[in-house]
Amino acid sequence: MHKNLGPGLLESVYEKCLIHELNLNGLKTNNQVKVPINYKGITLDADLRTDIIVENLIVVELKAADLILPIYKAQLLTYLKLMKMPKGLLINFNTFNITESLVPLVNNYFESLPDE
Repeated sequence: MHKNLGPGLLESVYEKCLIHELNLNGLKTNNQVKVPINYKGITLDADLRTDIIVENLIVVELKAADLILPIYKAQLLTYLKLMKMPKGLLINFNTFNITESLVPLVNNYFESLPDE
């Protein structure tokens, strides 16, 4: 997909294309999923959303930025914590080699996944 489109497009374009590719490969996706904010016993509607969830297991956060800043990794780790998800991928499409810029992240929920 990235080889066909190249860098320089809006994040939303890459999101639509990635969802299409994942679905073509038989993977279940949800996009623009609300991230629950539970604060001191109440659930807040902060309209915080993550880009894509794959197979109800992996949170995918997309960027089209010049650099992957540390705050992007912190953002994804926070999404994983709030959503109680074990795995995340930070993908920056504003690069010539997407494989080199891909950042996989896991948290303590990853340890509780069954061995397969």
